[in-house]
Amino acid sequence: MSEDLQVFVPFWGDPGLLYTTVESVRAQTDHRWTLTIVDDCYPDPGVARHFALEDDPRITYLRNETNLGIADNFEKCRRLATHDLVMFLGCDDLLHPDFVARARELMATYPDAAILQMGVQVIDESGAVAAPLGDRIKAMLRPRSRPTRLLSGEDLAVSLLRGNWLYWPSLVFRRSWLVDRPFRADLPIVLDLALILDIVRDGGALVLDSRKAFSYRRHAESLSSAAALDGSRFEDDRRYFREVGADLAAIGWSRAARAARRRWTSRLHGLTLLPQALRGPQRRRSVHHIWTHVTG
Repeated sequence: MSEDLQVFVPFWGDPGLLYTTVESVRAQTDHRWTLTIVDDCYPDPGVARHFALEDDPRITYLRNETNLGIADNFEKCRRLATHDLVMFLGCDDLLHPDFVARARELMATYPDAAILQMGVQVIDESGAVAAPLGDRIKAMLRPRSRPTRLLSGEDLAVSLLRGNWLYWPSLVFRRSWLVDRPFRADLPIVLDLALILDIVRDGGALVLDSRKAFSYRRHAESLSSAAALDGSRFEDDRRYFREVGADLAAIGWSRAARAARRRWTSRLHGLTLLPQALRGPQRRRSVHHIWTHVTG
């Protein structure tokens, strides 16, 4: 198996930001990487024309025949993975120049780790450093890494269920932990947490590094925020937390099961959205869904 970092970019979004993302991969100080863009039928023929001119043999562009949707496009990327180290990079996020070098170094240092989370800088739509409330809360929830720390077992599950402080597009996975774990098509909004907790439950450890090597672009409007206002995100949240709580209780992880039942940060998130929901065009429906989630 190759020791290169295999980067997948499931694409649907702004082509200009995608090209910037690709350039951030090309600018790596460690050249042991490959990049595959999987275009989920974005309606702009210019994207295909752009990559038809690409002459870097490490970069591959694929376009789905039909639109698969977010969960199935992630699943296609998972099935395409062949290298030992894999990541699902957001189509508008940025790798810092030392990302690949640092990722390969840490995964070699921790050969039993399943997942790597390096330090993340949050940026806004224009690329300026930002600190929205949700990301400030993530920072408070994230364990201290001293500067690098290995986390696993029920303690890690409890921490993530209290509040998911990970940044999914920045994570590096060891492929052996992905082979038999397909993405949940029925959980498009929380499919990341579902996969990660499956790995943690089965014994996978996570390396947490404090060095910032990734820029995560936070948009004011996103799939998850829109889904939160119409209630679908919180319906998925409640269903998943019930499911994972029962699963963890069955293996004796009582503290993790209790954290899943309480889901306090998810409920707090709902509370912060109430003012926006009250101003929305479907305010009665939105407020009903959100208040149901907040009150449990």
